[in-house]
Amino acid sequence: MVLSHNDSGETNVSSQKPLVEAFFDKASNTFSYVIQDPSGDACAVVDPVLDYDPASGTTRTDSADRIIEFVRNRKLRVEWLLETHVHADHLSSAAHIQSQLGGKIGIGEKIRDVQAIFGEVFNAGPDFARDGSQFDHVFEDGEQFAIGALQASVLHTPGHTPACLSYYIGDAVFVGDTLFMPDYGTARCDFPGGDARTLFRSIRKVLSLPDQTRMFLCHDYLPEGRSEALYQTTVGAQKAGNIHVNDGVEEEAFVQMRQARDRTLGMPKLILPSVQINMRAGHFPPPEDNGQIYLKIPLNRF
Repeated sequence: MVLSHNDSGETNVSSQKPLVEAFFDKASNTFSYVIQDPSGDACAVVDPVLDYDPASGTTRTDSADRIIEFVRNRKLRVEWLLETHVHADHLSSAAHIQSQLGGKIGIGEKIRDVQAIFGEVFNAGPDFARDGSQFDHVFEDGEQFAIGALQASVLHTPGHTPACLSYYIGDAVFVGDTLFMPDYGTARCDFPGGDARTLFRSIRKVLSLPDQTRMFLCHDYLPEGRSEALYQTTVGAQKAGNIHVNDGVEEEAFVQMRQARDRTLGMPKLILPSVQINMRAGHFPPPEDNGQIYLKIPLNRF
């Protein structure tokens, strides 16, 4: 693959075109991704799901094992397991996939803020580190990294949560929950540390990328009138047609809409188990003195 260069001799990252394979978890409406360097065997996994049954408290690795099988069948090498944020709607399987395939688990540096908030919520105790050290790497805004020969950069895109990141990799951007398909809109901002005004400004940062940039989403909740779950759009399509935040929407109008909409939303059904796992990079809490692992439910907290 030939990379174009600008006048200063720097690589034009957007000329690279990563291969992207999507995996859909119907139970949580989540899309996970394998991103492959087309010139080699290096890859990254984005937002992998650990299956969880809240009624029985049982976890399974079916969704993660589909990704593992895909990677092994294609003889790929996992360099990164990338989390876009601390998800509230599914448990992460990053730790399980890492145990099978290797790679470094990465998330944004503001994970420390989330750990501070929810470490207190769940009374995690002094043994629970709140410095992001459960992750192999915490990314700073603007940081650059590589997946094989693919050049990638990090956009800090808070608002939904303090720790949200978008990963700009070649001609593609992976935005987590920041944006949904144009006919569904944008992420909620009523979780601890969330903020509608901050989200609007984060979205404008993402929408400053070239219009042709492929955009891959973490969820699709199937708005009325559409029956097929979709995961890919473009920056240009979002600017032209996103029902919440297209180019014709001003900041104040967005903030008022988002705050009013958020007041009507219930808590995600998996937020309490998910955050306890995800703030630990997909690892379970330590077992108690009887050898059993427990998740906590703080009564009447939210």
